[in-house]
Amino acid sequence: MIKLTYIFHSGFALETDKVILVFDFCLDPASVMDSLLHSRKPLYVLVSHFHEDHFSSSIFYWKQIKKDITYILSKDILQHHKARKEQGNEWLAKGDNFEDNFISVAATGSNDSGVSWIVRTSGKTIFHAGDLNNWFARFLSEINPGETIYSWEMGEDIDPVYEESLFLRELNDIKSIENKFDVVMFPVDGRIGNGYTRGARQFISLFQVGLFVPMHFVASGFKSAWRMKEFTDEDNITFWSIQQEGESLFID
Repeated sequence: MIKLTYIFHSGFALETDKVILVFDFCLDPASVMDSLLHSRKPLYVLVSHFHEDHFSSSIFYWKQIKKDITYILSKDILQHHKARKEQGNEWLAKGDNFEDNFISVAATGSNDSGVSWIVRTSGKTIFHAGDLNNWFARFLSEINPGETIYSWEMGEDIDPVYEESLFLRELNDIKSIENKFDVVMFPVDGRIGNGYTRGARQFISLFQVGLFVPMHFVASGFKSAWRMKEFTDEDNITFWSIQQEGESLFID
């Protein structure tokens, strides 16, 4: 049995009978970490990249409460001087791996910053996307291949067709490692406009997924993320309609 708890934004805690994994912690409105830091189980903290909505330096203070913590961090955090080298146990970039007696981790790619994660533990295979997504999908209907359009978010002209190709390339690289996941945590962010589910839909079209968990939806609201359920239902994929911070789901 696995217990998956939504912390905030793209942050989750996944607890098995042997270990606890925490992904992309930034804030904890429901104080999820209070009990986890007093657990006797080893804790693994994974951070996909340096953006402040996925990474908080407060994670390093947890060592004052719990000694048995392993920090598995994307190398871009170090490159952007958000942490010191000695604060992390493992610094991974795309293609790097970590394994011990409890978990194995493969750092896979992102078309944004840092990495995404494939984690195997307790007989389950888990994927956390970080900021891997088709972020400029809304522009695809407005331009032809090779054309650019101005993105206010990026403050520059971007080529949505090319950006989508980078995203799909990363998905194919991931598929060369693993094509079946028991749990997938993936951005469904309504802020990016029309087609905001496109990246997630492309993901589930390429991979076998047991449970799909939306994330990165804080600004657009919980219900905006539930839009993805229509598409997971079509593929007989279980969808978690998260309703609040601190909510948990048990996975058999």
